[in-house]
Amino acid sequence: MCHFERSEKSNFIRFARSLTSFEMTSICYKLIMYMKKLSLEDILVKLKSDVFVQDYSKKKVIKDVKVVEIKKWSGEDGTFEELVRLNENGNFEEFPDFKVRQINRSKILPGGVKAWHIHFNQEDIWYVSPDDHMIMGLWDLRNDSDTKDVKMRVVLGAGTTKLIYVPRGVAHGVVNVSKRPGIIIYFVNQQFNFTDPDERRLKWDAAGEEFWMAEKG
Repeated sequence: MCHFERSEKSNFIRFARSLTSFEMTSICYKLIMYMKKLSLEDILVKLKSDVFVQDYSKKKVIKDVKVVEIKKWSGEDGTFEELVRLNENGNFEEFPDFKVRQINRSKILPGGVKAWHIHFNQEDIWYVSPDDHMIMGLWDLRNDSDTKDVKMRVVLGAGTTKLIYVPRGVAHGVVNVSKRPGIIIYFVNQQFNFTDPDERRLKWDAAGEEFWMAEKG
């Protein structure tokens, strides 16, 4: 090993001595430029004003909204997820005060937006398969809430598995950003009443059309 290192060093010395002054200067310049720290002053003048720093700060979470990450096990033969455990009362262990009264399934076509839905007496728990890709929107409309008028977005699916708890008074909706239809399974603690529905609406673009666009860049 030592002999190899000495041999390599000798080869490098011979190579360096064979270089002309111009070649040596060129190599040194390239090394200096490679090691140089750049700043905004080194960026094209016409694009300087467009350069920005990505925001990695923690986004504000709406009060009482809960996002539960579900572990996914992967094996050579496929994957497995334990979606829900029920306690002895038949309620979700993660949400022990939530009593399921109805389970619904909704199919969203590619690019489809379902929004905004508001309940005065109902809570939801949403689930989207990791094989789908959607963005859920949440908007706190409760006037006495610490997070009133706060909006948040949660990516559903896209290789991850989550349960999203939506409290009453928080408007919610979803956009399917995939190129194929996607499925939402959601649990509710009130049965739907056709004669007195606990379902109010806002126009889908009440928070702006751009709210439902996937971020680029």
